[in-house]
Amino acid sequence: MDILIWIIFGALAGWIASIIMQKNKKMGAIANIVVGIVGAFIGGYIMEFFGVEVEAGFNFTSLLVAILGAVVLLWVLGLFFGRRR
Repeated sequence: MDILIWIIFGALAGWIASIIMQKNKKMGAIANIVVGIVGAFIGGYIMEFFGVEVEAGFNFTSLLVAILGAVVLLWVLGLFFGRRR
């Protein structure tokens, strides 16, 4: 059951981040899930770096942290891969 929650949480965070970064039309469901889950880890590390404690679990604060991390991930990937024509 935890894996299903991670997938749903990752999909939601990745989808919102892709909309923020205007990459929604280029990404599919699997990419949104992966970006959201990896973004949750990145967001957690960012919050830990700044000394902010975030409660673990499926809640609004965790979703915001995951979205932040996913946006950072998409931004960094954009720097490395840029706009391909």
